[in-house]
Amino acid sequence: MPAIRSQLLRRGLVAAAALPVLLGALSACSYGSEKKSDSQNAGSVADGKKLSADSVKIGYFPNITHATALVGVQEGLFQKELGGTQLKTSTFNAGPSEIEALNAGAIDIGWIGPSPSINGYTKSKGQNLRIIAGSASGGVKLVVNPDKIKSLDDVKGKKIATPQLGNTQDVALLNWIATKGWKVDAQSGKGDVSVVRTDNKITPDAYKSGSIDGAWVPEPTASKLVSQGAKVLLDEADLWADKEFVITNVIVSQKFLKAHPDVVEAVLRGSVKTNEWITANPDKAKASANAALKSLSGKALPANVLDPAWKSIKTLDDPLAATLGIEADHAVKAGLLKKPDLDGIYDLAPLNKVLKALGRPEVADAGFGPK
Repeated sequence: MPAIRSQLLRRGLVAAAALPVLLGALSACSYGSEKKSDSQNAGSVADGKKLSADSVKIGYFPNITHATALVGVQEGLFQKELGGTQLKTSTFNAGPSEIEALNAGAIDIGWIGPSPSINGYTKSKGQNLRIIAGSASGGVKLVVNPDKIKSLDDVKGKKIATPQLGNTQDVALLNWIATKGWKVDAQSGKGDVSVVRTDNKITPDAYKSGSIDGAWVPEPTASKLVSQGAKVLLDEADLWADKEFVITNVIVSQKFLKAHPDVVEAVLRGSVKTNEWITANPDKAKASANAALKSLSGKALPANVLDPAWKSIKTLDDPLAATLGIEADHAVKAGLLKKPDLDGIYDLAPLNKVLKALGRPEVADAGFGPK
């Protein structure tokens, strides 16, 4: 593990997505919007034996960074693995609200960024969730108004949007600001850079109106801004060794995992098979993800937004656990929080069981698994 950390730190020092430290973000958000149409997209309950639960509730974002969930639901790949157990879905704008839903039992399994995962785990003293798989790397960019911002140093004094207080992109921006030597009050967003928390759905309108000068956001929001004339100033992947860092992983309620391990394994099989299908059928998968986005938002993405967004995402099963450890180290070095205890945050045994059955190599937890 020291060798892995050393490699990652060489290029990661300027830009890890630091951990959210503000509990207010967890209590001030709604549970997201549960879509009746989502269950229809998941398909009818498949033929086959019902598992140990009548249903399983999953949550994810209507973002390209959640392509596994979008495509797996759209193509019925999760429901196929679940058989007679019904898949129910909810969508969210950002991580803290999804963690709140998990804590409340509104969802059982979620696709989510690393920062809210860590925050939820540490604030519950390791009692509420486990990370059980990876899902995506990449797909996060700092896009800016080229008339106002021509270099990274020009970001100082400008208004930069993130999706939500405490979500992965929000803390990534806060951490990057700290590496520049600038000061920002994390809770208010005021300081050398004005961090403006803005729902991804309205960020393009905020940019168009001039109320923000740029945004640190996931796809497809980044490409939507580029289609309006914004410029990509920084691709977060370029700041990481091997250009890989966890942007989306899969979490589960510990209570649900203990009560229904067979259902968790079925969802993980669906996730692995969806990622395999995406890799083998990139064009079909891109169209499927776009159809899912249209169902969720009422509007499909145009090609000039979808194509660059899709190219910047890599779906995977490996949670890239070592990069999560580096994110925690960066948060500590930036003075954002005391060193967290991440022991046990991963439980990759169900995933590795699925991978082994499919003849695939197992993945590692970088020392953050059960002791």
